[in-house]
Amino acid sequence: QVQLVESGGGLVQVGGSLRLSCAASGRTFSSYAMGWFRQAPGKERELVAAISRSGALTYYPDSVKGRFTISRDNAKNMVYLQMNSLKTEDTAVYYCAAKAVTRGVTVPTTQNSYDYWGQGTQVTVSS
Repeated sequence: QVQLVESGGGLVQVGGSLRLSCAASGRTFSSYAMGWFRQAPGKERELVAAISRSGALTYYPDSVKGRFTISRDNAKNMVYLQMNSLKTEDTAVYYCAAKAVTRGVTVPTTQNSYDYWGQGTQVTVSS
């Protein structure tokens, strides 16, 4: 069982930056691939970044590639999302998610792949 708590959301102007954090409970954090998703009003939840158990492999969709960076610190049970050059279309609730991985290097990219979810943190980008 993993509990996830996001923090770091807020209001930022276009072109600004935010760093989201996700704190995970449990002693087996390094057994989980992690992802950040977002959901804007009236839209489906979408993946914005994912990272393998060790952090060696990451994935970004084209919409955020080059602007967002996911990272993790397994010693601290933390995963981060650095968001730069923010746009109004980045406004959404951002969720941290975890997927148990028993072997191999995996970066899950679908919502249904993830086992645990945080409550979300609001990010609002204003013009």
